[in-house]
Amino acid sequence: MASQRGVPISKLCPKFLHTNSTSHTWPFSAIAELIDNAYDPDVNAKQFWIDKTQIKEQDCLIFMDNGNGLDYERMHKMLSFGYSDKRVINGKHPIGLYGNGFKSGSMRLGKDAIVFSKSQDGDTMQVGMLSQSYLAQIKADEIIVPIISFQCLPHSQYILL
Repeated sequence: MASQRGVPISKLCPKFLHTNSTSHTWPFSAIAELIDNAYDPDVNAKQFWIDKTQIKEQDCLIFMDNGNGLDYERMHKMLSFGYSDKRVINGKHPIGLYGNGFKSGSMRLGKDAIVFSKSQDGDTMQVGMLSQSYLAQIKADEIIVPIISFQCLPHSQYILL
């Protein structure tokens, strides 16, 4: 969970940060990719927070929004390379068209990304991992993107799906 240091999305001046511009330099273009994802009409986030913490002496960035969330299928599509089904919703054009923004943005910031999400209906939660460290450690010949899904039950109990 982001701390009080998180920045509301409206304070980040999205016109400056849009990744459609070629004027970005790293790491701003990578951060802009992640912010743009929250602005897409299918996500519909109203707030966005960025925080920094340390885990086992490693600096970690945390990006959090209050958008619609992802079910298992949408998480899988988001973490897959080159997949996009973006379309205009209520006259609002999506920013991403090619399905590479999250991957290129997160991998420019670090070697690993862990995505936590709750489906829009609140019935399931997903944890997805895009990790260069994991792939190197298992000596993978192809990209493997693990996703774990949990079903939410009454009384804060969860079932691993």
